Amino acid sequence: MDTFIYTFFNLDIMAQALPLLLKGAVTTLQLCAVVIVAGLAGGLALALAALSRNAALHWSAVVFIDLFRALPPLVLLVFVYSGLPFAGFRLSPFMAVVIAFFLNNSAYFAEVFRAGINAVPKGQTEAARATGLSPAQTMGFVVLPQAVRNVLPDLLSNTVEVVKLTSLASVVSLSELLYSANMARSVTYNASPLVLAAGMYLIVLWPLVRVISRYQRGLAVT
Repeated sequence: MDTFIYTFFNLDIMAQALPLLLKGAVTTLQLCAVVIVAGLAGGLALALAALSRNAALHWSAVVFIDLFRALPPLVLLVFVYSGLPFAGFRLSPFMAVVIAFFLNNSAYFAEVFRAGINAVPKGQTEAARATGLSPAQTMGFVVLPQAVRNVLPDLLSNTVEVVKLTSLASVVSLSELLYSANMARSVTYNASPLVLAAGMYLIVLWPLVRVISRYQRGLAVT
C-alpha cells in the first residue's frame, strides 16, 4: 500500500509539478475556447449549407461532414502537423491542433444543429413567413432558438468531448495539461503528476457532466 501511495498519490511530487501543470491547464483552456467557438460556428454554417436548396452547396456540406466525421481525429491531427509541411505549410503545434479539431468538431456540431433544425415543426417557419419575416430572419429569430433548445444536451455533450479531445494535442508536443503532466512524470519517475492531471480534468468536466444530466432529466419530465 505504501508503494502504491508513493507511486500514484505522492503529495510532495504533486506540489512540485503543480506550477507546470497549471501552465498546461491554461493552454488547455485557451485551446478549448478557440476550438469550441470555431467548431460551433463552423458546425452551424455547415448545417445551414447542408439544408440549402442549392445542390452544389448542399452536397459540398454533406461530403465535408461525412468525410471529417469518418476520419479519426488523431490521424487528422498528425496529417495536419506532420503531413502539410511536405506541401510547404508548416504550422505551430497550437495552430495545427486548432485546424485539425475545427475540421473534426465542426462536422459533429453540424449534425447536431441539422437535427435540431429539422425537429422544428414546419408550421413555425410558415407562420413566421406569414408575418412578413424574411428567410434569414425566420431562421435567426424563430427556428434557431428552438433548434438550439432541442439539442442543447447534445451540444453540451459534444463540448465535453472536445475538452477531452484536447489531450491528443500532446502528440504534437503542445504544452497542454497532459503533455505537462507527462513531462513531470518523466522527470520525477513517478505517476503522481498524471493522477493530478486527471484530477484537474475531473474538476473542470464533472460539473458540466452533472449539468447535462440534470438538464436531460428536466427535458424528460416536461
